[in-house]
Amino acid sequence: MTFIQLFQFILSISILVVLHELGHFIPAKLFKTKVEKFYLFFDPWFSIAKKKIGETEYGIGWLPFGGYVKIAGMVDESMDTEQLAKPAEPWEFRSKPAWQRLIIMMGGVTVNFFLAWLIYSSLSFFKGETFHDNAKFENGVSVSDAGKKMGLQNGDKILKIDGKPAERMETSTINMLFANEATVLREGKEVTFPINEDGVADVLAENQAKAYFSPRFPVIIDSLVPAGAAKSAGLMKGDKITAINGKPVRFFDELGTELSAYKNKDVTLDIERNNALQKVDVKVNNDGKLGFTIDSQFALAELEKARITKKYSFVEAIPRGLERTIDVLTMQIKQFKIIFNTKTEGYKKVAGPIGIIKMMPETINWEFFWGFTAMFSVWLAFLNLIPIPGLDGGHVVFTLWEMITGKPVPQKVLENAQMIGVIFLLGLMILIFGNDIVKWITGKF
Repeated sequence: MTFIQLFQFILSISILVVLHELGHFIPAKLFKTKVEKFYLFFDPWFSIAKKKIGETEYGIGWLPFGGYVKIAGMVDESMDTEQLAKPAEPWEFRSKPAWQRLIIMMGGVTVNFFLAWLIYSSLSFFKGETFHDNAKFENGVSVSDAGKKMGLQNGDKILKIDGKPAERMETSTINMLFANEATVLREGKEVTFPINEDGVADVLAENQAKAYFSPRFPVIIDSLVPAGAAKSAGLMKGDKITAINGKPVRFFDELGTELSAYKNKDVTLDIERNNALQKVDVKVNNDGKLGFTIDSQFALAELEKARITKKYSFVEAIPRGLERTIDVLTMQIKQFKIIFNTKTEGYKKVAGPIGIIKMMPETINWEFFWGFTAMFSVWLAFLNLIPIPGLDGGHVVFTLWEMITGKPVPQKVLENAQMIGVIFLLGLMILIFGNDIVKWITGKF
């Protein structure tokens, strides 16, 4: 973890927290509700800085895991039951009409959603979107063993995921993990198959979420293992293997499959060297390998051929920003499919603050920074809408109940629910932090 990574994380969180809390603060003020505190980060026992302006104390806490506004007369994490035991004052939250309280509570997630929309629209307009087009992988994809278990095969051309066109490799690798089915072009025919959850579990276990399929590329030797089979047989850097015992081998994934059938046996390779065809006899190692590495430049070249940048006009960028925001929200909802699945055990891959900081680039990349901030803004909006006491969603549920039934939820019920919610959230925080610390200590980040 570097200072630059930590700086980017804290800056992003600070922007999101301040704007989220402003989403509560502004409507509260508009409805003449007293706001006692407005804090960036939490301040148990003490704060780094604070200043009272009017009726509100503004401050910065020392615990950088969020922030809050303390609204008078509201059952919140402060559990200030002494004030709530007194008759409601006209400037208190609890004395306001239900519709005003609902707007105050929804303000934070509303700001988060529109902030993400604004950022994504701006990125699309100013930077465009660069990605690798699945349709440009002329030879299809090469698939890992975990990817094969999911249902993919070498040479597949990915067409659709859950019936929707799969244009981008970057999103396809993630979307397929949450999907029910995929459609590919296989040997000239469209084939739709269900995604095997056991394969998804293997992808997650092997940390292959972004690399279980890639474009196919030819077998061109880069470096040879000293005293290895390939070196002993006279193979050289730049040689291109085209066949094994007369059977054509066009791609690297085919080489591994063929060699596995000839462990510890002699084979004849057809190679291209300096535009001339040659045959080389070589003995395959008992692990099914020949002892060389491939030239990664050809793999990069295949990726580069499929790399495109799509530009958007100002008018096009606005709906595209909304589309990107909804796509991120949809993906986050779908993540629960694997997080709570006993087969995939996705909960083991959930990252807390330490894991997120490690994701940040070690040099400042503003395009990545704003993309991350937009994604995290959507995530905060989604989490806060979960109907758990202690989160905005919990307050919204109680307020809606009052609007539907015409009767407020008893104060004692609100207090008990808030206490349960706080205990649950603290336990969840401890679990996530503990998971982060274990990964850090064991070097699994």
